[in-house]
This record gives sequence, C-alpha cells and structure tokens, in this order.
Amino acid sequence: MKKIAIIGAGISGLFLANLFKKNHNYDVIIYEKNSSIELDEGYGIQLSTNSIKFLNEIGFNTFNDDEKFNPEKIDFYEIKDEKKICNLNIAEFNSEGCKYTTFKRSKLIEFLKDKLDDNIIKYNHNITKIESDNNEISLTFNTNERIIFDRLVISDGVFSKGKSLISNNKINPTYNNSVAIRGNISSDNLNNLNEKNISLFLGPDFHYVLYPLNNNKDFNFIGVLKHQLTAKELDNYELFNEEPFVQDIKDKLKNKVSAKILDNLNKIKCFPVFVSKDLYRPSNNIFLVGDAFFAFPPSFAQGASQSIEGASELFNNIINDKNDFYNKRIERVKMINNRSKLNQFAFHLSNPILIFFRNIILKILTKNKKFLENYLGKIYKN
Repeated sequence: MKKIAIIGAGISGLFLANLFKKNHNYDVIIYEKNSSIELDEGYGIQLSTNSIKFLNEIGFNTFNDDEKFNPEKIDFYEIKDEKKICNLNIAEFNSEGCKYTTFKRSKLIEFLKDKLDDNIIKYNHNITKIESDNNEISLTFNTNERIIFDRLVISDGVFSKGKSLISNNKINPTYNNSVAIRGNISSDNLNNLNEKNISLFLGPDFHYVLYPLNNNKDFNFIGVLKHQLTAKELDNYELFNEEPFVQDIKDKLKNKVSAKILDNLNKIKCFPVFVSKDLYRPSNNIFLVGDAFFAFPPSFAQGASQSIEGASELFNNIINDKNDFYNKRIERVKMINNRSKLNQFAFHLSNPILIFFRNIILKILTKNKKFLENYLGKIYKN
C-alpha cells in the first residue's frame, strides 16, 4: 500500500483525501498545523461547473439545496450612480446536476471534512523539514515525529510553508497592491438588485461583488480596492484585524459603495491580496495543489474551483501512474491567471474615455457566444 501525506486541510487537501478514500491501494493522512478546522459561518464562495462536476463524484449532488444557490446571470454595473451596463448568462454553461453554485465556504469545508474518517486528519502538526531520497519522502514535524511516505502533496495555502521548505524560500507570493474587503449582508439592505444574480460593480481602482449564499436572503460582499501598503504594514498581519485599519478602509469606500450597503455589512474583514508570480515544479513524488501551487488575483472567481480541479487531476495522475500532472496544470494556470489579470485591469479603469469603450465592449462580448465559449467555456467546461 502506497503512503501519501497531504500538508494542509484546506479545500484541495480535503477533497483529494475524499477521492483517495475510494481507492484502497493508498493510505492517506492529512497533516494540519492548527488544532482544528475553522468552520466560522463567514464568507461566500463561487464554484463554476468545472468543479461541481468533480464534487458530485463524492456526493455533492446530495448537498442541502437550502444551503446553496445557483445564480443565473452576472449583472454588470457602474459604481457611479449604480447604472447597469449589461448582463452575462452564466447558466448557459450549466448542465443537469452541474450548475454554477454559490454558498458559504464553511459549508463546503464541513461537507468535505465530514465525509472523512476522524483519524485521517492529524492536527497540531507543523511541518519543519522535508527530505527526499530514493523515491522516499521523509517529513519531520514540530512534534519531533519523522515519518516516511511515498508521495507528498502540499496544499497549505498561499503562504505555504511546505513550498518554502522544498524551494529554499525562493518562491514567495507577492503583494498585489490591493486589499480585499469581505462581509455579509441581508438582501433586505440591497437596492433594486436582481436577487437571483451575481451583481458586479465596476469603479476606479475598485470593484465589488454581491451574490446570494442560500435561499435565506444571505448575501456575500467581496470588494477589491487598490491600496498601497508599506513593507512594515505587510509584516504586521494583525494590522488587518485592527479597528483603525478596517475603519480607514471603510472610509475610503464611502464614495464607492452606497451607504445602505456599507452601513449594513456584517463581519467585515480586510485581507491583503497576495498572488503568485512564478510557477514552481518540485521533484518527483512531491506535488503542489491549490493556492500553494498558484494563487490568482480574485477577479475571475476561480481560486476554489481550481483547487478542486487540480486535486482531481492529481488523483487521476497518481492512480494511473502517470507523470504529466504539471504539464496540463501549468498550461491551465497560465490561461486563468491571464484572464484574472485582464479582468482586474478592466474592472478598475478610471479614465472616462476608456470606461466608455469598456462598457460598449462589455455589452457586445457578453452576448457573443463564440467569445464566451472561448473565454468562459474553456474554463467552466474543463
């Protein structure tokens, strides 16, 4: 029996462990540095059809319908005057039992965790050393345990310690000169929005998204604001939880978000946006998935979907004894990253002339089936 270690109990690590649960030729253990998995009610997540298809393989099609939502369209607005530009029908990419889905991230984590046996996840295990020799991988933890595995999967997020260890700290994420603002809001506090759709507001150096999380009128708010931070501020991660910093960001949004929305946001949190600049390909039998492999700008809503998709590709690669996982994954990541950067550029335009032409182009492209099949279909349909 082959032994596989997974570092990190996030979406990609939990999903991968669920896939291996069906195959008795592999013994899989997840090592998580924290004492538990965070299941705070918190914030939303968007999953396009390419990831729902894979989740259905482990029973997501039985997930409680009241705790998720299937938006039909993306409505584009200008932040100024909340003027609608156009809409995009994302339901065109749906198929039976496989639809674009929004819900709380905690519900997905809970679903993935509950399908695993309790002994699969080892908590309070912080990786301190990774050694590879003769196709064996030795892991050493803060508990002074040293364990040998046949394969290692690193899925411990954008600030991956596992990735730092195997790359000698040569591959690190970079600050994207923007801050993400997350919060929850009831649909009772939204103005004239179609509650069946995702609402995307575009403005100078800022965009925000509102979307339903379930059938209980709960909505997620996520905004991305261009914001410079000093090296000292970036080193002080506690800064982003401090009330003065959060209030400063809220003050900057007063002319960008309606008072009714801004005043009624709950559980507001701010996060500096870090993205990957380089791709790192480890040696044989060591694999990177999710944000540990590559973190995208949050403007294409593909982070979670790619974590799931990448884990599925890796599972099939391992059980079929192939060695081409990174070939396809790198090509895919580059395509999505380019679209993410283009989206953020277009969403944050400030020149009135460029905004005028952007809006015209949006109206044309959102109705052009050939363009949509290329720009979205290649991603959503996998």
